[in-house]
Amino acid sequence: MKNYTVSQLARLSGISVRALHHYDEIGLLRPAFIGNNRYRYYGEEELLRLQQILIHRELDIPLVQIRAILDARDFDRLAVLQRQRERLEEQAARYADMVRTIDRTIARLKGECAMTDAELYSGIVSPEKQAGYESWLVERFGPGMERQLETSRTAMANQTEAERAASMKALETIETALADALRQGVSPQATALDPLIDRHRAWVASSWGRDATPQAYAGLADVYEHPDFRRRYESIEPGFADYLMTAMRSWATRQA
Repeated sequence: MKNYTVSQLARLSGISVRALHHYDEIGLLRPAFIGNNRYRYYGEEELLRLQQILIHRELDIPLVQIRAILDARDFDRLAVLQRQRERLEEQAARYADMVRTIDRTIARLKGECAMTDAELYSGIVSPEKQAGYESWLVERFGPGMERQLETSRTAMANQTEAERAASMKALETIETALADALRQGVSPQATALDPLIDRHRAWVASSWGRDATPQAYAGLADVYEHPDFRRRYESIEPGFADYLMTAMRSWATRQA
């Protein structure tokens, strides 16, 4: 196989000469040999290693970690490529779902098709992100949370698409009303919010597939401290995350 100089490999791979020099300096990609002309030359092994470097970079893995992966004694290039292909296929399928959701949303906004509110989020939350969120819950609230998550998953799985859409619409109505209360200056501790909070608690109980006791409902307010929940509620109305959590805890305290 042909050997390539730095400039030739840069043109071939689409990265800069400077990047190749940097990879050499940090021990990530050494040339196969240095010629009498002091040029660096790269052969097949280096080209394949560079491919791995670039794939790992596209998967957002830091250079230091990439070097550790590639230099590991048990590194198996073929097995790694197969795993990478599987991961990219999964991502491609998810991105295709996201593209379809975006297209349908555009058509909905143009009045060209009907789309349920629940379908606005189809394909957007990745399994990895959901798994990470569930791990956060278990780490923070203990092993008992695993049983609660399983109960909730079962309850959701038993819903039809129409039931899920109706459930999300109901939640949207409740959250909109609570956000309106925030905008109107209603205190989150006010008993005037009790009817709305009770509707919210009933919705939570339905999604859990079991009763949401005042204690459990107050515990859910702690769950809403998660950054993902905060971002979601802040997108509804600035300050809504803390407002909702305070209202939930206040309601639970009054039930004691």
